[in-house]
Amino acid sequence: MPPRVPAKTKLTIVRASHFERLPWLVHGFSTRLGGFSRVYRKGDLNLGFTKEDSRATVERNRAAFLRDVGASTACGNSRRQGASRHKSDNLWPLVTLRQIHSDIIHCVDAPPTEPLPGDGLLTATPGLLLAVQTADCLPVIVVDWKHRAIGVFHAGWRGTVQRIVEKGVGEMFRHFGSRPRDLLAAIGPGIQGCCYEVGEEVRAKFESQFDYAGELFREVKESDAVREKYPLLFLTARAPGHGELPPKLFLDLVEANCRQLLAAGVPRKNIEASQLCTNCNNNLLFSYRAEKGKTGRQMAVAGIRE
Repeated sequence: MPPRVPAKTKLTIVRASHFERLPWLVHGFSTRLGGFSRVYRKGDLNLGFTKEDSRATVERNRAAFLRDVGASTACGNSRRQGASRHKSDNLWPLVTLRQIHSDIIHCVDAPPTEPLPGDGLLTATPGLLLAVQTADCLPVIVVDWKHRAIGVFHAGWRGTVQRIVEKGVGEMFRHFGSRPRDLLAAIGPGIQGCCYEVGEEVRAKFESQFDYAGELFREVKESDAVREKYPLLFLTARAPGHGELPPKLFLDLVEANCRQLLAAGVPRKNIEASQLCTNCNNNLLFSYRAEKGKTGRQMAVAGIRE
């Protein structure tokens, strides 16, 4: 899923190649390029109502993104509460969540009056744009190409350890009769295993849930030039006589969610995962870690055309 990066000032959307074969599907993963925000960097497409950015600017960014992703219509329904609005456009209602790092999934057929608490949305209703927001966590879109149903999920490590994507496949079967072999999945840009350092408590939680947890983590021995040059300064009473720095621990969140999709029965050939790391590509993507918490938000969206 390579990024389509035109001139730096242009709004840029990452799309999954196997979704683009479905003419009835609207989808996209936003980047930080081509917006109107200035509080982080000039020209940012911040799509989250963060404390630093103005609501009016974010609404303007959202309207531009919805138009670019294809979620507008010349002759649509009257505006409904919760929709993103622009005076010259008839934009689809944008359904968002109050994300809480959970395994809670909602099936909707109309925009709620207030954002629902949870981390997953499902629909088979045309004309709605489902969205999750991210700044390092993984956005996951799942599409039933036979029943024309969709799901979008926000998968941080907490949601992943609670199996939100695996449960999402089950919920799509419950609501729409979706069979795993008919599902296509796309994991959008997020923090990758190269940069996602976590603590031992995270590994312990994964080990309590998954027998393959050991394959999701990578240990890296931390080097210290001062210790290596002056080892006598760090002598301890412990064998072999020198205190060592603990290894750094990295989690492959992308692989963890791929494993859940496979466990739910989605064929591997139907799963597409972006290799874009938010922490490594901070010029293209917002990253909570890279920007030490002061950052904007990307959106992953999916909707069904009439």
